[in-house]
This record gives sequence, C-alpha cells and structure tokens, in this order.
Amino acid sequence: MIGADLPLVGKLALVTGASRGIGLAVAEELRAAGAHVVRLARSLTAGTAERQTDLPCDVADAHQVDDAVRRVLTERGVPDIVVNSAGTFFLKPVDQTTTADFSQSIAVNLTAAFLVARAVIPHLRTRRAGHLVTIGSLADHVALPGNAAYAAAKFGVRGIHEVIAVELAGTGVRTTLVSPGPVDTEMWDPIDPDNQPGFTRRQDMLRAEDVAEAVLFAVTRPPRAVVTEIRLMPSRR
Repeated sequence: MIGADLPLVGKLALVTGASRGIGLAVAEELRAAGAHVVRLARSLTAGTAERQTDLPCDVADAHQVDDAVRRVLTERGVPDIVVNSAGTFFLKPVDQTTTADFSQSIAVNLTAAFLVARAVIPHLRTRRAGHLVTIGSLADHVALPGNAAYAAAKFGVRGIHEVIAVELAGTGVRTTLVSPGPVDTEMWDPIDPDNQPGFTRRQDMLRAEDVAEAVLFAVTRPPRAVVTEIRLMPSRR
C-alpha cells in the first residue's frame, strides 16, 4: 500500500471481478487503505468480514447487477469508489474465433462494465461525488495479433469510459481509466507465454498489485485533481 496512513477510512468501494487477479488485488489495496469494500464476482460466497462484503454476482447479467447494486445501496449506501475490473482473456486469430468466443468476451469485458456503470451513475450524479475507475488494457489502444475479441471489448470499454467522463463533467464525479500492459495473473496459465515467441515472460510482467496501487493513487487525489488515465507497462519488454 502507498503510504502508512489510511486515506480511505469511512469510504465505501465496490469492485467487480474481485475474486482473483487484478480485481482481487484492487479490493485488497482499497481495504488496506481503510475502505469498506464490496466485492462482486460469480465465484464468491455471500458473507461479511471486517471492512468487506462479498456478493455473488454475474456482472454480465443485468438483473443480477441491478439486484446487487440495489442491495449495496440499501445496506451500505452509495459507493464512493466503483472499480470495473471483471474480465476474461484468450488469444485466437480472427478466423479461429467462434461466435461464442466473441460473445463471451464482449459480455464479460464490455457489457459488464456498462451494466455496472449504468446502475451506479445516477446515484453518484445525485450525490455529486464519487469516483468511477475502469480497468482497461494495453489492448484498448494497441492492436495485437490474436486479440480480436479482447481488443473489440477493450476498445469498447475505452469508448464507454470516455463518453461517461464527458457526461459526468462538472458533476463532481471523477473518472479514471487504468490501462496496464501484460499482468501476471492466472489468465496466462493456458497460454504459457514463457514458451511463446514474442511474448513478455511472466517474471517480467506487471503484478496485479502494481495496478491496484495505480487505482489507489487515482482515487486518493484531492478533489481539485483528477487522474483521467494511467498507462502501465513492464519496465522490461
């Protein structure tokens, strides 16, 4: 965690995809900074711990998202921080990507971010405060081979995020897009990048904690400042 104090004491954070990878690291970072963190993920079991609430939720399902957000609003109030981090990843050339592959990538990486944003934005706007953080990717601005479905989703995420930023301008609600390069998470397990030519080795990749620290930096700036975008890349490429 950045710093020794607890800058988020009394704050409420909502993090999607929070059972593993970047989402889990972000949830743990915000909780360590003092926030009460509501974690959303399909694989979670409902429960509450110290400064943590877990809610099982398929964030690609509109009804489940609306139900989860309604429960958070009723039991905890309007989140101060919302982090859209749910995602899935695979590599296939366009001509080997099935319709099901493409649809699943769009649903988890793009539609889910839209559904969560749609559910929380009216409440953030009414309160005239809050911070919406979107986890993008290198693939939201760079074309990479084998990335058709993922890039389509992440370019879409960037588009939605930028429109939201324009729509929320002047409302007191801040927005940040965090776009990391390759991060060493279990999503790389089936790909085995260490044995693929042209790929960053896992030991040289970013860590999920690096992304989490970037999120914490963005959401702890004073009200007069907004970090609109952060791009992270491994120092060894």
